[in-house]
Amino acid sequence: MSERLRPPAYELSGVEHFFGDRQALFCPGLTVEQGRIVGIGGQNGAGKSTLLFIMAFLLAPAKGSVRFFGRPGMSGDVALRREAVLLPQNPALLKRRVKDNVLCGLAMRGRYGKDAASKALDLVGLDPGQYLKRWWWELSGGEAHRVALAARLALKPKVLLLDEPTANLDPQSCEMIRQALFCAREDLGMTVVIVSHDKDWLGSACDEVRRLGPGIGITSQEQTLCER
Repeated sequence: MSERLRPPAYELSGVEHFFGDRQALFCPGLTVEQGRIVGIGGQNGAGKSTLLFIMAFLLAPAKGSVRFFGRPGMSGDVALRREAVLLPQNPALLKRRVKDNVLCGLAMRGRYGKDAASKALDLVGLDPGQYLKRWWWELSGGEAHRVALAARLALKPKVLLLDEPTANLDPQSCEMIRQALFCAREDLGMTVVIVSHDKDWLGSACDEVRRLGPGIGITSQEQTLCER
């Protein structure tokens, strides 16, 4: 399909959400084109994590609409949840070996690829020969986060959503995650949306960065640092 005819991965219009009487999110409009890595910055309380949960179809907005690849997106739709996968800020690993963690999601979906775990670990910069048989407790914080990312990449969703993927991680892990996202887009055709406070890293990893502010919604493109 021609680039001009492809629908955006996301079209959000008039999206708002509340926790009690407090407005947690105000997003009058957001379009994410297919095959882009889009960063969303903003201060605490702006609603960045809430926005990701709505985009992952884990939370229904109080107001507004979400279109996903040209179709209406409804919270709770299991099929959509499988196409838009979220990596939370503090992902928990199973108390098992690395291979089992990476393949768990595939197994739950009735899928299994012979080399899926090795390929996913390669993407995040972890040598399968060294890591496939390691236990969860043998991993550093950065390694554990990369294993969690590998488990999402193994699923090959249409969209990968990441909440503060470099928080409290070492520089090497931050760089490996950045490179993995480039591979996810180029080799697997994923669209990627990242929320982060790390403006420098976000800029280096994304095609475009936007800002979400409490009460003002999401801005138009804040900066385009590179066209990849």
